[in-house]
Amino acid sequence: MGILALRADERVKNVQVRNDAIDVDLMDGRTISAPLAWFPRLANATQKQREQWEMCGGGYGIHWDEIDEDISTEGLLRGIPAPSR
Repeated sequence: MGILALRADERVKNVQVRNDAIDVDLMDGRTISAPLAWFPRLANATQKQREQWEMCGGGYGIHWDEIDEDISTEGLLRGIPAPSR
């Protein structure tokens, strides 16, 4: 018996930062949500700064240059908050 397995594509498609959470749409159709409190720099940023994201790491990461924040899809999938600085 064969099983059809879809290949996961964990690269970033889109990012939306709300007042209480970050939502990351992946290329394979999944959406990852995490509490904004996990990412203090992002939580303390203005909405304009939050919208200034870019993909990095071959599409597996998100970078906000102005606030020096980086988040990986692997970290989000594993439920890992930003390290304390």
